[in-house]
Amino acid sequence: MSIVSPETDEASSGKLNGSSPGTFVTAGGRTNEEDIAEHFGAFLANENIITSLVLDRARRAARTTGERFDRVLTKLGLISETDLASALSRYLSIPLATAGDVPAEPVQLDMIRPDFVRRNRVLPLAIYAGMLSVGVTDPLNDEPLRALRYLTNLMISVRLFVPADFDKAYEALYVDPAAEPGLDPSASAEANEVDVQRLRDMASEAPTIRLVNQIIFSAVELRASDIHIEPNVDSVLVRYRIDGALRTAQTLTPNLRAAVTSRIKIMSRLDIAERRLPQDGRIKIAVRGIDIDFRVSTIPTVFGESVVMRILDRSRVDLDFERLGFHGTHIEALRELMAQPNGIILVTGPTGSGKTTTLYTALKGLNTSDRKLFTVEDPIEYQLAGINQVQVQPAIGLDFPHALRSILRQDPDIIMIGEIRDLETAQIAIQSSLTGHLVFSTLHTNSAAATITRLVDMGIENYLLASTVKGVLAQRLVRCLCRHCAEPHDNAEFWAAEIAKTAQPSEIRGSPRIRRPRGCAECGQSGFSGRTTIAELLLVDAGIHRMILERSSDAEIERAARSGGMSTMYESGIAKVWRGETTIEEVLQATRMVA
Repeated sequence: MSIVSPETDEASSGKLNGSSPGTFVTAGGRTNEEDIAEHFGAFLANENIITSLVLDRARRAARTTGERFDRVLTKLGLISETDLASALSRYLSIPLATAGDVPAEPVQLDMIRPDFVRRNRVLPLAIYAGMLSVGVTDPLNDEPLRALRYLTNLMISVRLFVPADFDKAYEALYVDPAAEPGLDPSASAEANEVDVQRLRDMASEAPTIRLVNQIIFSAVELRASDIHIEPNVDSVLVRYRIDGALRTAQTLTPNLRAAVTSRIKIMSRLDIAERRLPQDGRIKIAVRGIDIDFRVSTIPTVFGESVVMRILDRSRVDLDFERLGFHGTHIEALRELMAQPNGIILVTGPTGSGKTTTLYTALKGLNTSDRKLFTVEDPIEYQLAGINQVQVQPAIGLDFPHALRSILRQDPDIIMIGEIRDLETAQIAIQSSLTGHLVFSTLHTNSAAATITRLVDMGIENYLLASTVKGVLAQRLVRCLCRHCAEPHDNAEFWAAEIAKTAQPSEIRGSPRIRRPRGCAECGQSGFSGRTTIAELLLVDAGIHRMILERSSDAEIERAARSGGMSTMYESGIAKVWRGETTIEEVLQATRMVA
């Protein structure tokens, strides 16, 4: 047990005060961060708590970001807070605090105020024999202990809390459940103002700021596309969507819900007093020196406000067809479509299938000094230099049709419509095409052929579609196998035979490399890293043109397109399975061919 003496200003545990090779704290009370990474990192590796690869990654991240090594481990999700606390306990010879150590009432409440406990995360546990026992979450920071020593004139005995256990203990001792914001519907205006100010104070506290920053930075480091903060009855879940799949990053105690939500709402300039209606906002934060946009959405639920933050990291977006996963035949056909002087090119698929990124890639290739490009989007996901991008604002009457009519008076060459949502927008897109403009847009359909019948169902005349639509690209995203740990599939021969029966011969050249996921530190034990595109491209040639005029069904159109050489999304996917880029399960799930 580590003790700080009022006379000697030292600790009985050598590893805490600097008298052993594991020392982290200098004589002036400052943490020696290089020693943490060196000695404690080696301890973790020797104890098989982390691998050497994880150790090297964390040390690099600590040097790059300036963060302390042990904090980097948890922020990157390389080790849980519980495991880190247990390792520090053994390394520093400091016992872990348990629920039995938490007192029934606050200790020295008249002298040690709750705000000091919360701000410094130092919880008084007991006084005995002239000694004050305290629980801490950061044993490497001895400044609060020195403050307590001088304040109480008692020797200090230290125990180490797992952060979540500290939060539960603090809530039990110092937080009045009746003071939770919003519980009294008959509160006066004055009380509401106090409530809002309390939320602002909570959101402005250093621990809350650090926690929200840690959530955001960890998500960016793990290449997540979204952050989900979800309140439940007894916890707040923080989940990241990585490569299309949700992973639980950490679990917060309920008392942190209001503070974290308010902090995010303040950052995104939302109304923290409004907790009954959904709100949308944006944040721009520099992470690793790169400006990253976050699109923030809040919605009230039975246990509090749910927050989702879409991460828009331009540095991670490869606006290149090949890097997005399109193969040579598709790239060549897309470029031929982009060379058309007019017409409509549509990209279809569900939300989150990469439609907008594909359109941005096309616009990037068309963005030359002799062309004027406009986009109408809701919202604008990435800002593109040299392109005029318009954000629709329905609240003031600037919807898609209104914006498009105004854009047509701006003498554009190429127009990108974020989404065709209604008949009026579709009609303006058709009219723009007929008057000599090249129009790109997106639509929500399950296949390329189904797009034609969808537009007819919306009320567009079939002869207008036949005259204007040049091509329809339907796409999905599937996860890529981790290149560090993917291994040969047990049933590789069976799947190779099955794929050979179905795929186009031109798609499965060479020997099969059918693999399966295993999981390693590089991919977070998921077996996958990154995503790639599978797609089908319907070109409106003379045969398809005639079928549209004859009001043929989407099944008939698809059969005709396949006989003309079109590969379906499934065929595009199994070709990637053949090459060892993804798994058959990913393709089946993305193309909805599983029961």
